[in-house]
Amino acid sequence: MATAIAVTSADLVLPPTDPGTPHAAVLPAPGTQSLDASVADMQQLLARYGHVVVVCPTSAPAAVERRVHAVRSLLESDRIALVRTDLPPLGAAVLVRQLRQLAGCEFSAGVLASAARLLAHYIYAGAVLGSVSRLDRVPVSLGSHLKSWLPGAHFAVLAGPTPQITRVGNGETPLAGPEFTTELLLARGQLQTDWPTTTLVPRWRIQGAALETPLPETSPGWWGTGKLVEFAAYLPDLSVLYQLVSSVRRETCHWCAMDLIGDRCGFCGSPLTVGAAPEPAGRARGAEQVAGERAVTAGGHQARALGAGTQPPGAPAVGAEAGVLGPGGQAPGVLGPGAQAPGGQAPGVLGPGAQAPGGQPTDALGPGALRPASHAPRGPRPLS
Repeated sequence: MATAIAVTSADLVLPPTDPGTPHAAVLPAPGTQSLDASVADMQQLLARYGHVVVVCPTSAPAAVERRVHAVRSLLESDRIALVRTDLPPLGAAVLVRQLRQLAGCEFSAGVLASAARLLAHYIYAGAVLGSVSRLDRVPVSLGSHLKSWLPGAHFAVLAGPTPQITRVGNGETPLAGPEFTTELLLARGQLQTDWPTTTLVPRWRIQGAALETPLPETSPGWWGTGKLVEFAAYLPDLSVLYQLVSSVRRETCHWCAMDLIGDRCGFCGSPLTVGAAPEPAGRARGAEQVAGERAVTAGGHQARALGAGTQPPGAPAVGAEAGVLGPGGQAPGVLGPGAQAPGGQAPGVLGPGAQAPGGQPTDALGPGALRPASHAPRGPRPLS
């Protein structure tokens, strides 16, 4: 069953590269849809696809992220991943389309969610601006600010993977471009310039002519001006994307058991560290976000409505939902402050010469290694 790719804005949906590219599900903004309707829509996506990867730019309003956390908490589902990206609007849309292309392959949901961070390093996103005086998402020097007041001054800005600003004109410093073959996508705003096609295309060895798409509505706010031409150079070939993702070593998340590539799980947010404890207060944070949307007043006291089975913030975890807790209420395999594992070793790590279960020597148990049943992580999965 394929994984659904969902987005928090229609700006993030570009036309498919081929008929086989799956569509993206657009989640309505919290101000245009009730929480109950959002929960119902997500239930339909889960029933149809099994897993949902939601891509949300870090520049999106905080209410958008809270709505996704609230929906996930109410559904008590560990099959919803929230992927954040720092890319500008056009670059983020390119990333979403690449994830849509890969969703048609046999990659698991965990690999797709964690692949977003990898793919973002191969997207060269920037813009030509008429002014950088209001640009606050890329470091701007004092000299560039002062030059913004000169008549006719234009600036070429690269937001990622490495931020860079140069003034367009004689003696300009070339933007650091990709060392591989890419295609260029343009979105024109109110600035009249052909610099991306006349200078950037030959300098970056762009394959073919530059393609154009309407400017995302959020681009002027992201760049601080409407006088711009946004661009993004990217890998267009699905076979190259497939080889890029499949060549990375796959690991298993020690907390939620999802497949992943890189150093962090795309679903629970847990880092790829042997014996690492889950991020604290994950479930409590999700419960508070749900409560923030469903706060009710009863008898002069504020009551908060939580989803079924959700523990109130700060309440001790009990029952099957909490799993098995160790002495002192600690999670399985986690020692309290100052405590030591048997033999004085750090928790979850075997010393040199020690033996793992089964009698085989090892220095540390890897993420995929077998552990005794008493040390297997159980209990609620953290929300990222």
